[in-house]
Amino acid sequence: MPKKAVNLSVDADLLAKAKAEHVNLSSLLEAALSKSVREREEARWREENKAAIEAYNRFTEENGIFGEDFRSF
Repeated sequence: MPKKAVNLSVDADLLAKAKAEHVNLSSLLEAALSKSVREREEARWREENKAAIEAYNRFTEENGIFGEDFRSF
């Protein structure tokens, strides 16, 4: 995937410590952004599908799980 250069403002002392520890800022930022975006997408999906999930849960509470009578465990 292509990379894009960005400008960021970072606390100077924190940046100096990160550089001293040889922290790869690009990799760290990319990983943190990926995690944050994934968490937000999952939260939005849960909210958008909340009614359907609740309806399914009610249905299974009232009717059981399909094929439950045939399970051997």
